[in-house]
Amino acid sequence: MSRKLTVGSRGSRLALIQAESVAARIREVSPGIEVVISKIVTEGDRHRQAQPENMEGVGVFVKELEEALLDGRIDIAVHSLKDLPTELPPRLCLLAVTERLDPRDVLVANSGLNKLASGARIGTGSLRRAVQLGRYRPDLQVDNIRGNIDTRLRKVSSGEFDGVIVAAAAMWRLGWQGRITEYLPLSDFLPAVGQGALAVEARLGDEDIAGLISPLNHPPAWQSINAERAFLRTLGGGCRTPVAALGTVNGNTISLQGMVADVSTGKMLRASEKGSVKSPEEAGEQLAEKLLGMGASEFIMRQGQDESG
Repeated sequence: MSRKLTVGSRGSRLALIQAESVAARIREVSPGIEVVISKIVTEGDRHRQAQPENMEGVGVFVKELEEALLDGRIDIAVHSLKDLPTELPPRLCLLAVTERLDPRDVLVANSGLNKLASGARIGTGSLRRAVQLGRYRPDLQVDNIRGNIDTRLRKVSSGEFDGVIVAAAAMWRLGWQGRITEYLPLSDFLPAVGQGALAVEARLGDEDIAGLISPLNHPPAWQSINAERAFLRTLGGGCRTPVAALGTVNGNTISLQGMVADVSTGKMLRASEKGSVKSPEEAGEQLAEKLLGMGASEFIMRQGQDESG
């Protein structure tokens, strides 16, 4: 292969930090390779102020990167894994998953979640976060907030919001971990599928690229992510159905927690499943079937009717 590798990335500060972290690892394991980053504007970036954050896994932040992969402008694409749809284009594949950072959500505010005054205004554009927060503190005012993380944090500093909920991994990657007020408990706030991990996407069958990237793959993260994505894929929920999942690996066992909520009623279903790291997708599929049997299918069907109606 060429001694030059082009990495595709969105142009936001966070995306470029993520892409550079992958580029640095490639340089480390293959010092003879020149690695350059190509910034690509996606649909989600063009409409960031109009788009709610609740676009996890629906492709608005990856489509243009995938087009650049397919036409050869870039060799690999680096994504926040929670942005990557569960179904990839036929000629592309998920080549590696980086070691996962803390997958939890965090609160950035003037006080902890339990100490916020009743009626405090908390910002999030994620239905998943909004539903979970509404169940934990129904007395708070949860409002939509848009823009990049720095924009959202400024709205807290200015007093427009009393707090915002964002991903811990994003705060750490930006070097802003000192601004985190509280890490939200997984018992009440399950993260988005793939939260905290980075995906490396490439062209299917490109063996030279696969050999170069394979050392970047982190097996426990890969196993967890495959279980979570199988869970989401089996559910078949739309982008406005709040879904959360988190897989953890302990030895040869993967433990998976999942959540599905109903936007219209605020009802929530949670369950867990265990399986083998040799077949993580099976654990995800079984957990999805369990929740569908508990009534999640009604949530998803109702949401589909609301969107079409």
